Amino acid sequence: MLAIPETTFAAFPSALVADKSSIADIPSRLALDKFSPHQDAAPVSVASAIVKMLENLGVEYAFGVSGGAIAPIWYTLQHSAIQLRHFRHEAGAAFAATEAYFTSGRPVVVFTTTGPGITNALTGLLTARWEDAKVIFISASTSAPKRGRWALQETSNYTMPSSGIVTSEPIFHYATTLESNEELPEVYRRLAKGLAKPNGFVAHLSVPTNIQADVVKTSLTPVNLTSTPPTASAEVISQCAELLSADKFAIWVGFGARFAATEIRQLAERTGAAVMCSPRAKGIFPEDHPQFVGVTGFAGHESVLKYLQESRPVRTLVLGTRLGEFTSFWNPAMVPPRGFVHVDIDPEVPGTAYPSAETIAIQSEVGIFVKALLKHFPKQETSSKIPPLPRPERTLINPSQDNCLVQPEVLMNVLQRVIVEGSNAIVMAEGGNSFAWAINLLRFIKPGRFRVSTGFGAMGHFVTSVVGAALTHTGKAVAIVGDGAMLMNNEVSTAVSYQIPAVWIVLNDGLYNMCHQGSQMQGYKDMDVNIPQADFVMLARSMGGDGIRVERESDIQAALELAMASTKPFVVDVIIDSSRLAPIGTRISSLISQGAKN
Repeated sequence: MLAIPETTFAAFPSALVADKSSIADIPSRLALDKFSPHQDAAPVSVASAIVKMLENLGVEYAFGVSGGAIAPIWYTLQHSAIQLRHFRHEAGAAFAATEAYFTSGRPVVVFTTTGPGITNALTGLLTARWEDAKVIFISASTSAPKRGRWALQETSNYTMPSSGIVTSEPIFHYATTLESNEELPEVYRRLAKGLAKPNGFVAHLSVPTNIQADVVKTSLTPVNLTSTPPTASAEVISQCAELLSADKFAIWVGFGARFAATEIRQLAERTGAAVMCSPRAKGIFPEDHPQFVGVTGFAGHESVLKYLQESRPVRTLVLGTRLGEFTSFWNPAMVPPRGFVHVDIDPEVPGTAYPSAETIAIQSEVGIFVKALLKHFPKQETSSKIPPLPRPERTLINPSQDNCLVQPEVLMNVLQRVIVEGSNAIVMAEGGNSFAWAINLLRFIKPGRFRVSTGFGAMGHFVTSVVGAALTHTGKAVAIVGDGAMLMNNEVSTAVSYQIPAVWIVLNDGLYNMCHQGSQMQGYKDMDVNIPQADFVMLARSMGGDGIRVERESDIQAALELAMASTKPFVVDVIIDSSRLAPIGTRISSLISQGAKN
């Protein structure tokens, strides 16, 4: 029997649970007992051994689309302790697996058949890699005797590139094709080792159809692995404390700091440092805190630059963010005179986004580092000594009683009150104007309530992954999406099939409106961005869900309350005023600076 102690996965709690403690003091331990196929009288197939391996690696869910070539593994998954959910598209399954990981803290399996099943899943799997999720991809490949003979959906070196798909890097941290059951122990060890690491891990195991039904002849021998998150030495931390004590500094919080919310707040309050955050890090430091100066980068707040220009911190302590384009736009104004003290678990991150800036690079898990740093800053009352800081401005627009199109600002105001403040729902924002409005206008005071993808930024991510989040969250998951994304690839039918209470709020304006507004700002006129306006309530009901259309601002609150009370997958179809300019100016300026202008 394979066994895995619960502490292995408790060491890395879910990113979407607000009050989890830091992972600082809990090393990841993985002990796998011996599994012999001869323990029972009946022979054990490779498919059964793989599924047993997945169970004992902590997998609880498998998402995918079936097919004949994957049938042995698919059947075995369906009759195991792992809960299988059959999706409508492979990319949707991979997106959902990414968010299910962040909600549950446990690795999730994605399964597909050969050929297009694999290629369809790649966008979602690349997203998982960018987001630092833990996902194991199981696919089928063509049996060796049939390769090169034009098998249906042939998956081999004759028909598909192997580099990057069934080899490690850049999509997968680990990838292999299982050509013999004797390779299982090494595959098991590699998967266990990858999952034990504190950061993301995306793996691909390609299993030829004939191998899936093969009989296992090799025992899976015991594996004992220990992975302790990296940290800086006491001497380095002491030197950092001296630097930060010498002059005024700011704190820049990223998604990689999500397990250190308590420690970061303590550090800010003991030192009086102003705090800003990346779009993905909203809520890690409370947005209503007087020391919070705003969100940086895409759809961020002008108050951040105002703070940097007026208060002029000497250094910035960067915690768990890559400082990529959507977080910083590589704006030189974000670099203080003495640069950055940059802490990240990945040693390749510090210094990459701003190669010319003075950077003290520290490889450490953020929670471990900040907890150690706090010892150099004794508790003291600093609130009375902190001068007022620039704060994000928010204009409240009261709903109109007239029959007019809904202004996105009004929708966000009501959504803030009904869903963000009135429930424990996870709120997710799809790429496009949807996440611009959400990043800029919604406010979160706890970590784990907001999800957005500003790295790979795949359109279709949250119209599908809201299903995975709602499945594994102890409450609703709500996706704010555009009509273009909703038409691209949604999983309402999957949510109906498994009675998953996901909610979609569709900003329906008959446009790819971010493209429309952005191209206008870039100087390109008359671009084809129109979409025939769809009725998403009819779409939802045709698949067994429910919904309501909102055409007046005065009806928003009742519609959102109905959605949150519904036990069915629910779509709120909001007819949006497309003329309202979303806060995307910094993104367009970045594109223009790269030459994308007319």
